Amino acid sequence: MNTRDVLLKMALDSQERIRDLETFSKQVDDNEVKEAFQEFAEQTGLQSRRIRELLDKYENNMRNGIH
Repeated sequence: MNTRDVLLKMALDSQERIRDLETFSKQVDDNEVKEAFQEFAEQTGLQSRRIRELLDKYENNMRNGIH
């Protein structure tokens, strides 16, 4: 796998994890677990955004001939 493929896979995986955590947070009865899952979703969202930024930068550099 090249850098772009890894970043893309990580971006997609993190988006799926966010969806899972949000879904699970709505399905559990325990408020502490619910809040933890919501917190994890937020943290994963921050990571996902950073991965997407890196992917966008990498793709822009490739288009401009910068490696």
